[in-house]
Amino acid sequence: MLYNAPAHKRHKLMAAPLSKELAASKGAKTLPVRKGDTVRIQRGDHKGFEGKVSRVDLKEYRIYLEGLTREKTDGTNIFLPIHPSKVQIRNLNLDDKWRKNILGRKKAPVREEKAKVKPAKKAEKIPAKVKEAAPQEEKEVVEKKPAKKIAAKTKIASKKTIKEIEVKKAVPKGQKKKTSEEEEE
Repeated sequence: MLYNAPAHKRHKLMAAPLSKELAASKGAKTLPVRKGDTVRIQRGDHKGFEGKVSRVDLKEYRIYLEGLTREKTDGTNIFLPIHPSKVQIRNLNLDDKWRKNILGRKKAPVREEKAKVKPAKKAEKIPAKVKEAAPQEEKEVVEKKPAKKIAAKTKIASKKTIKEIEVKKAVPKGQKKKTSEEEEE
């Protein structure tokens, strides 16, 4: 993708972050680096070097800074290439009216909706005292449920007596259950 990208996409890939002060004043976090911008190198051997961009190479994805050169063996000076992701833009070149328009579009509108957040949508915070009390209440409920089940089992249905219930429990598996008439005999 990088090798086959057209020029308008390559330009956007040449973006670098703005300094905190510049980002706060312009309302954008990143912008593509242009000739005339002042940048500071953030990574590599030349970390801390600050200079003006003298050339932007879209083909190689590199920028060249004034003053950042090295001498070749034959005595000529050449600019050192720097990748734009390794720099921070300290000052913008705003000579171009199109770049001013880009900054105007990138500036985020001020939103007042954040102050009108409905409390019903937010999760309600439970105080620590209530959180501690809640598990105790659950334990009480668990203890009450078995008592209700026992009470339901011992209830006497229509025409049944307590003796019949006791007989049903005492009858072994192999024997038949005695009816109330057989018990009376």
